[in-house]
Amino acid sequence: MHTYSWDVRMNVVEGSIWGIFRQKEAGRKGQVDDVLQAGSSLVAAGYAIYGPCTMIVITTGEGVCGFTLDPTIGEFVVTHPDIKIPERGQIYSVNEGNSAYWEPGIANYIRAVKDPNSPYAKPTSRYSGAMVGDVHRLLLHGGIFLYPGDKKYPHGKLRLLYEAAPMAFLCEQAGGRAIAGKGRRLLDIHPSSIHERSPVILGSPQDVTDCESFL
Repeated sequence: MHTYSWDVRMNVVEGSIWGIFRQKEAGRKGQVDDVLQAGSSLVAAGYAIYGPCTMIVITTGEGVCGFTLDPTIGEFVVTHPDIKIPERGQIYSVNEGNSAYWEPGIANYIRAVKDPNSPYAKPTSRYSGAMVGDVHRLLLHGGIFLYPGDKKYPHGKLRLLYEAAPMAFLCEQAGGRAIAGKGRRLLDIHPSSIHERSPVILGSPQDVTDCESFL
């Protein structure tokens, strides 16, 4: 599980990501190889987001459901029973402060997104520096999240096991796509270490496909 926190105009927001794998051999003490599995082997994943409201968004491989804490009764209630990411969005989330280090394909894609003649009639940049908040927004409204590999971090910066893979699982279950590069489905990557990093591109399927064509 990984937890983020960030400040937005004095409104402190935090988020936690988790993924659950089935133990390879039932009954034994847990071992490292129990979690060194491709994301396609996840049996459940989710995140919690805390701020003006507290939400939990989860999947067990049969769609994505969102629950919101009702503080008047102290229980979570279903508020988003079947989250479906739009086929295309108007939001792109990427740290443009790293643009000097991007590979040409990513730079060309972001340039194309900003072109007035692109499918993004009114492209909107929304990047908080925290994956939970950015991906949560995209699941509800559509768009694309990118944390690609670059000259500083050739293998990306986000951790595969406890950041990229769980969010990729949620995204696909909501009808989106998640890749680590051209032709590389994120959930197909088999990690070799707990803290392995990976490039991440996920979101609305048409947006991810557009980005992939530039890579």
